[in-house]
Amino acid sequence: MIKKRLNPNMDHYEVEAESELLPFLLRVLDNKSRNSVKSILTRGQVFVNNNNTTKHNFLLKEGDIVAIQKNKAAKAASFINMGILYEDEEIIVIEKGTGLLSIASEKEKSLTAYNQLMDYVKKINPKNRVFIVHRLDQDTSGVMLFAKTEKAKYQLQNNWKSIVKERTYIALVEGVLSQPKGIIKSWLKENKAFKMYSSSKQDDGKLAITHYEVIKNNNEFSLLSVELETGRKNQIRAHMEDIGHPIVGDKRYGSQVNPIGRLGLHANVLAFRHPVTKEFLRFESKVPKVFYKKIQT
Repeated sequence: MIKKRLNPNMDHYEVEAESELLPFLLRVLDNKSRNSVKSILTRGQVFVNNNNTTKHNFLLKEGDIVAIQKNKAAKAASFINMGILYEDEEIIVIEKGTGLLSIASEKEKSLTAYNQLMDYVKKINPKNRVFIVHRLDQDTSGVMLFAKTEKAKYQLQNNWKSIVKERTYIALVEGVLSQPKGIIKSWLKENKAFKMYSSSKQDDGKLAITHYEVIKNNNEFSLLSVELETGRKNQIRAHMEDIGHPIVGDKRYGSQVNPIGRLGLHANVLAFRHPVTKEFLRFESKVPKVFYKKIQT
């Protein structure tokens, strides 16, 4: 088999003898496990003579050119209100849409990011699993990370603060902030209605620290870049209410208006050290256009 260099984003191989596609891929990708190769095929990263195929038994003929996309983002998987940004043997990074639950709730058991990913990995191998390592609120969109092995799960859960190097959100909030940047610090507690609230008393709750900076504003709204130093439940939402600038559309935390038809919070950047390989990875999800429209002057 001759490896050809055509499209720099793909590896190309010329078929020298008739073969089914999966056995061919296992030979040319001999540094990868069988499950990894099957995953590449199932995700739609394989092309034969420029035609995409996911069939394991697709018959290759002598002279055919097999192209394999280098990126690990899933192409063929069909998801509702989410997509895969990156996947390897240990982790999956997704882009979650607003309105989609991270995991099941009393009201919704099946249509969640977790269940969709579980169905997806089990199609590749029934023994495969995914594990929750952090969550996004249902109405928050953006980048979210899952583990695929228990080893990766424990590494991420037990070393989250040292592994995660950047966790930035974009928030559309009500009003104009008096300071262009600042730090909000409090101890967060949960009341009987499961709403988080701040205590100024030291150690009266879980310490929460939020850094913010104004990107742009008009007379009604401000667009903020928000970075978490800690990752508490509803931390940004509670802290924005604390300073009198609740997130647009967040009625639970003090918002009076919802001109964008959704919560004005988006997980923009997640950067971290891979829990197994230690490689530095950074993922960014585009800020919804409707956020920018509301701060146009």
